[in-house]
Amino acid sequence: MSILLTTLNARYTHASLGLRYLLANMGELQEQTRLQEFVIGAKATEIVERILSYSPKIVGFGIYIWNVEETAKVVAMLKRVAPQVVVVLGGPEVSHETNEQEIVKLADYVITGWGDVTFPKLCGEILHGPKPLMKVHAGVQPPMAEIKLPYSLYSDDDIKNRTLYVEASRGCPFKCEFCLSALDKTAWPFALDNFLAEMESLYQRGARLFKFVDRTFNLNIKTSLKIMQFFLDKLEANPDDPVYAHFELVPDHLPDALKEGIAKFPQGALQFEIGIQSFNPEVQMLVSRKQDNQKAADNIRWLTKQSHAHMHVDLIAGLPGETVDSFAEGFNKLWALEPHEIQFGILKRLRGTPIIRHTQEFGMVYDPYAPYTILANKDIDFSTMQRLVRFARYWDLVANSGRFAHTLPVLLGDAPFQRFMAFSDWLYANTDATHRIALERLVAMVARYLQTQGMGKEEAEALLASDYAGAKPKAAETPAPKRQARRLAA
Repeated sequence: MSILLTTLNARYTHASLGLRYLLANMGELQEQTRLQEFVIGAKATEIVERILSYSPKIVGFGIYIWNVEETAKVVAMLKRVAPQVVVVLGGPEVSHETNEQEIVKLADYVITGWGDVTFPKLCGEILHGPKPLMKVHAGVQPPMAEIKLPYSLYSDDDIKNRTLYVEASRGCPFKCEFCLSALDKTAWPFALDNFLAEMESLYQRGARLFKFVDRTFNLNIKTSLKIMQFFLDKLEANPDDPVYAHFELVPDHLPDALKEGIAKFPQGALQFEIGIQSFNPEVQMLVSRKQDNQKAADNIRWLTKQSHAHMHVDLIAGLPGETVDSFAEGFNKLWALEPHEIQFGILKRLRGTPIIRHTQEFGMVYDPYAPYTILANKDIDFSTMQRLVRFARYWDLVANSGRFAHTLPVLLGDAPFQRFMAFSDWLYANTDATHRIALERLVAMVARYLQTQGMGKEEAEALLASDYAGAKPKAAETPAPKRQARRLAA
């Protein structure tokens, strides 16, 4: 074995689609190549020992915002104990601002952008000559038809225990400046018949969880309908063994034909992730986000009322021009649309994204270490930003967990953002913690808080007891299949 492909995944359940693409496209070098994944949090010494147990000549690391710091430690150690091993880096984190990064200084070579063609070519030159002179290699983007699909490389263990990431297209035509996809020229689809044949093969092998990583699943409605029909056919043929599919939707593009298809899915079979990010038109204009807010709101309302899809909708705090008050207005508007989850995110300055152009004008201050979270800007000072960070954490624990379905509406009342912020401030003041809050303690703290707001002790405890005893939110009255429950838990 000459080449080892590896990365540090955020969790075991996350299987690396990017590494499998590289392995599928290694050509003559595929027989000399092996894939070995790790999980962040593992000891660097143990990772290096495992890597060296394969006696590789080349190790290719997939570098992402969530693993760059830990991977840098692994690469530094690997180069000390086995300097003869050639280290090649690739992935979005090292594809931009490359020369500024410590991990790049440690490595032998770096591939920026697409690696499907460039990585095997580079490996061939390293192994057989002539030795590459350049350290940084810009990835060549091949025609989509020339990229071999990687889905046969998902193992039986992957299919049984992990989320299977799939993509019907790459890229994005939109230019939202906080997203790396803003650098794409368009979206490039894979040949649909070939893609669906691969999905059929996965299904026949037992796959039932499919998470699409396409940035714009509903961009081409004809393609979307064909993909959804694939899953509808499986559901109709085997209703007792359902599939579960996750898609990311463009929020303001939901024509009637797509609604008709979505409405056919039963409960527990479909999840949509929708990025609203901001309802503020001035902020949207600043970050080059084109979005019809009224259509987006109408579509979310339709999805929550007229479909069985599980709705996960994103907002981002800290965007240039977004004040706390304007964010609160957007949050309250979104809460009124009743999505099942509101993902409250804090802006991150991903390397290479055009959001950097606003740094001076809006006083954008970012953490210098990954994941480069915003610390302050001219509209939100550091202390207030930390309050928003705590809000986001507690919102996950209380709202998105689904454990407080009856209590949450009482807690939020008619001013969701303002009232949850008050609760967040109180909870932090009385626990000094944002992590590792045991459920029993959290329940007791919520009961205490309700009492500070005028609710009687018995009434508060009875309200919490209805949730803590296992009552489920309205959207989940029908038990979800075990596979879906595992996906949602991930």
